[in-house]
Amino acid sequence: MGDTMAHYSESLFPTDCCLICKNEIDLVRHEVFHGPNRQRSKEYGCWVTLCPRCHMDLHEHPAKYRWLQTVTMEKAMEIYGWTEEDFRYVFGKTY
Repeated sequence: MGDTMAHYSESLFPTDCCLICKNEIDLVRHEVFHGPNRQRSKEYGCWVTLCPRCHMDLHEHPAKYRWLQTVTMEKAMEIYGWTEEDFRYVFGKTY
């Protein structure tokens, strides 16, 4: 069935390996902006592939998670030609 809620746009980042350690095995998809912004992350390509170890590490270290959010915000602004105000309009805040 065509469930549009599950649709993922192409990631803003390469998806053939873990973004952090470059591992190519057992990759998982991780939406960078979660909660109410999870669907927007899918729609705008703000998701990355991570190996299980890096995914868990990211969730256990808020500073690393914030780094990923900041890098993704900057990449989205570059790709879409957005200002910080534009990003805030879409995602509700800036990083």
